[in-house]
Amino acid sequence: MNQEKIGKFIATCRKEQNLTQEQLAEKLGITYKAVSKWECGKGLPDASIMIELCKILKITVNDLLSGEKVDKEHYQKKLEQNIIDTIDYTDKKVADKNKNIALMIMFAGLGLTFIAFTIFSSESSWGSIYSIIGLVISLVGFSKINKKKSYLKRLLYSFLYITLLFVALLIIDYSNVVLNKVAPRFSYLKETGDTMIIYKAPFYNVYRINRNTKNEYYIIDTKRKYTERTVPISPFNRDKSGIENLIQYKNKYVGNNSNDSHLIDNLPLAQYGYVFEINSENLGLTIDYHITDWFINENLYLEKSILYNSVSIFALIDNVEQITFNFSGNTYTISRKQIKELYPNFKDIIDNGINKNNFNKYLENKMNDNDFVENIFKKLFAN
Repeated sequence: MNQEKIGKFIATCRKEQNLTQEQLAEKLGITYKAVSKWECGKGLPDASIMIELCKILKITVNDLLSGEKVDKEHYQKKLEQNIIDTIDYTDKKVADKNKNIALMIMFAGLGLTFIAFTIFSSESSWGSIYSIIGLVISLVGFSKINKKKSYLKRLLYSFLYITLLFVALLIIDYSNVVLNKVAPRFSYLKETGDTMIIYKAPFYNVYRINRNTKNEYYIIDTKRKYTERTVPISPFNRDKSGIENLIQYKNKYVGNNSNDSHLIDNLPLAQYGYVFEINSENLGLTIDYHITDWFINENLYLEKSILYNSVSIFALIDNVEQITFNFSGNTYTISRKQIKELYPNFKDIIDNGINKNNFNKYLENKMNDNDFVENIFKKLFAN
């Protein structure tokens, strides 16, 4: 059925009857845009008004569907062909409508999955539930699109589609975990301990350490080389205060205000606010923290922070000789000489600049040993 030919024929017949598009539309009880659409070959008159249209244009339905006036000799042949073409056109129109509905269902399911990722936090089980529901809805729409294919092909295509979508969700979830440091949505097992939560997701594990504290951090274990006992644990935010981040601030000289500020800002206690001052003559560094020392001393947190900060600063700024930590309650002062003589394995930490493994072994890991912290702190800050 040639829509363009039929459209031109309608326009010719309308003009023969001295009718404008608006006048023809008014007679049929429709908008002139519908008439314009027919004449442009972008659609056909609805069956409910086709007979009335033919009466107005003084043609037969057979003429209309043929796109020309049919002579008596070919009338029957054209009629039969038009009936077949009409059935095909109707079937195609229904098929297109069903396909559009199927696409709407498919994309509505994908939209629900996206909204679930956006609205619900990674910790919420509802995010995962609605994501799965969205996948199922999308699969229903995809199946409707392929309903004319054989059963085995539909089954295969549906399996591939849902597999690709699920893999895409896992990739998006993993990217979200890495970039935003959050728990994975699609973890099949969640183990809660005293200081950490372990999320076991497909292909990787996530350790959420110091949960619900200012020093919370995540370790993403893609090789699954860690366990609860062997995963690196620090009482501080390891993403900021770990040597992998601090090493970028290594400097030969104290007095580079930008570098010194960034280093202090990434060390423990910075979250409470601070100002610092440099004594160029004595190569000293004074840090005034905006908090009372006893207020933060649960589980030796103050001692651990001062020890960690002292060793880190002496290891990362080569020529600083003295550090003073001021709180609204007390003042703590430490020298490089004391650290060299009294802190175990300090020489191993600064081996060849900075030895990251030794830094973690002899400083970071030691902050989990309360007996060690208490004893070494008394030695270093006896006065």
